[in-house]
Amino acid sequence: MPEIDAASARILTLLQEDGRMTNARLADTLGMSETPCWRRLKRLEESGVIEGYQANLNRRKLGLGVMAFVQLRCSEHDQAATAEFQRLVETTPNILACHNTTGADDFLLIVVARDLDDYSGFVDGTLRRLPGVTSIRSNLSLKEMKASSKLPVLPPS
Repeated sequence: MPEIDAASARILTLLQEDGRMTNARLADTLGMSETPCWRRLKRLEESGVIEGYQANLNRRKLGLGVMAFVQLRCSEHDQAATAEFQRLVETTPNILACHNTTGADDFLLIVVARDLDDYSGFVDGTLRRLPGVTSIRSNLSLKEMKASSKLPVLPPS
């Protein structure tokens, strides 16, 4: 794990704002020469702090008008059932995120669908078929007030 000093924190913050920023522009913005900036960036990538780069898409413009937060409770927790559950979750594009959680439910999923009929079909055709699922509770998003994958990057104090 590399030390995240002020310069590295600034690199990470800038790249979260614009992942297509060139090294030359990044170095210029930071007031440093290109080679040291490039080396820092490579260290952050090689250490796994930067996992990759992607475009952020507007789900509504892609026809995905429904977002649901789904709580699942499972009866089976053995290794085989868990592996099959994880495989299905990882290969289902409508599931944007899945978290194993504490509390009454075992998993929290973030799911997108075109409309309520599409979501209903997804629940019946996918979620109800997941191994060991005994309870499905959905909360539909009425208004998205904030959506971000940007993490706060703070240099050591």
